[in-house]
Amino acid sequence: MYPGFKFVGIFLLFISCNFSENRNSPVKVPPTEADKMYNEAISLYNNDNVKAFTLLSKAESIYKLKNDSASIASCLITKAIILNDIGDYLSSNERAIDALSFLKLPGDSAYLPSIYNNLAISEKNLKHYAEALTWYHKALQASSDNYQKIRIKNNIADTYGKLKSYSQGIRIYQSLLKDKELLEHEIDYARILDNYNYISWLENNDYKAEEGLLTAVALRQKINDKSGLISSHSHLAEYYLPLDKTKALYHIHEKYRLAKAIKNPNDRLEALDFLVKNDKGIHLQDYFSEYQQLNDSIQLSRDKAKNRFALIEFDVEKKKAENLLLQKGLVQKEYQITKKNILIISISLGTLALIIGAFFWYKKRKQTLLLESDNKLKEQQLKVSKKIHDVVANGIYQVMTRIENQEDFDKEKVLDELEFVYEKSRDISYEKAVSENKPEFSKRISTLIASFNNENVKTYLAGNDENIWETLKEFTREEIYQIIRELLVNMKKHSRATHVALKFERKNNRIQIQYTDNGIGISEGITYKNGLTNTDSRIEAIHGEIIFDNETEKGLKIYISFPAS
Repeated sequence: MYPGFKFVGIFLLFISCNFSENRNSPVKVPPTEADKMYNEAISLYNNDNVKAFTLLSKAESIYKLKNDSASIASCLITKAIILNDIGDYLSSNERAIDALSFLKLPGDSAYLPSIYNNLAISEKNLKHYAEALTWYHKALQASSDNYQKIRIKNNIADTYGKLKSYSQGIRIYQSLLKDKELLEHEIDYARILDNYNYISWLENNDYKAEEGLLTAVALRQKINDKSGLISSHSHLAEYYLPLDKTKALYHIHEKYRLAKAIKNPNDRLEALDFLVKNDKGIHLQDYFSEYQQLNDSIQLSRDKAKNRFALIEFDVEKKKAENLLLQKGLVQKEYQITKKNILIISISLGTLALIIGAFFWYKKRKQTLLLESDNKLKEQQLKVSKKIHDVVANGIYQVMTRIENQEDFDKEKVLDELEFVYEKSRDISYEKAVSENKPEFSKRISTLIASFNNENVKTYLAGNDENIWETLKEFTREEIYQIIRELLVNMKKHSRATHVALKFERKNNRIQIQYTDNGIGISEGITYKNGLTNTDSRIEAIHGEIIFDNETEKGLKIYISFPAS
């Protein structure tokens, strides 16, 4: 892949530099407690995002009490960037949109490029490429700095590549390479040179991209740009794969080595996926096992982070509620009752977070080869996270506002409202408990293939993602299940194979299955119907095709394809 540059760092600096300029004061004003929290959070970005997020939430809470809208927006967009980094794209979008609602234009227009850019990155990570382009163009229009514009244009060209609109992306890259200012920034010049040659090769596989790709590698080695080198080695591996497999594997091993060195699990996972699909050597099983373990670890880490950040925001609101109750002079007994109710809510939310985390961990552990997290599960988790924020935190904030703005208020009514918030939090946990009990077809396939694995026969599978099967009717699923079982039974009875692999792909609204074993193959003059009695009729029933490859030196290859709907 040719990743678009996530210029989070420059936008964080951009926000920080403009932060003090929002005061509209001709003299320097000593920083407030909230300002100090915000500045510390910026300094912690990338080193301790949990602490940074906590400080931003506290600063945001104080700014809300002061009605400092520009500073609230600054906190929200920085939190959105952090949520984007941990893979919580929908929550990141929510914070960015909230930030827009606090801006007072045109005075606060300096914040717009960073907000729009973050929304574009979120949409691209969600594979909503058309929406990403819309936000990137808004960021470009809002930016007045040519260097920022160069980076935004690189992201736009990258997104056109994702949409396979290669010619549009190429025109942008050609224009950027003529920009004299680009030559002053070696890291960006190398990135754009690399992306330009890669996308040109994607448009036309006869394009001689090797020289340009290797030039980008040399420049990145010179400036020690390890992240950029990972991208270069990834592009070279793809370029060399049909030409020289040895070179392709060398470059993907370099990508793996660098990703491991800089502790980038996502690029390391991509390298392992490439090796599983293309390196059929003695280390295949090792690559496969490491891929599974790393994929589970990444998903579990993301789920924990999402829940932790949701609870950080709630905890800040809870403490602010406690302080307001004390300041208004509630008697100790009433205060203890209120604190107890809030504590119950916190415990309920903590339990809910553990349940959600355990649920996702268990589900992901049972899957074999996932290239992406299941979007439906993400949306369900994010829905719960949003409810925690909207129902509980906002409920407490409303109670605090009532206490703060009313000299005389009904204490019993306040306690009743807090009790109502607690009941709503309990309802959220009940909603989660009854959701998603439907068994997955991918799990049935994994279990079936694994059942033929023993000390004499090793089975492997790739691409068995639930997203592949989601549009199939129940009849088609059952036929596919029986076809795969018949292939495996035939293998066990006749092939004498010791290694069996099945690969699943979805292309152009068709599902493709590739079966491979290292057995004795099919002898000349023997038709496949002798061993696979019902497969032909099942293939016809689902309007599919089956091809037997008898040209291999040893073993058997079978290709099956059928409509995905």
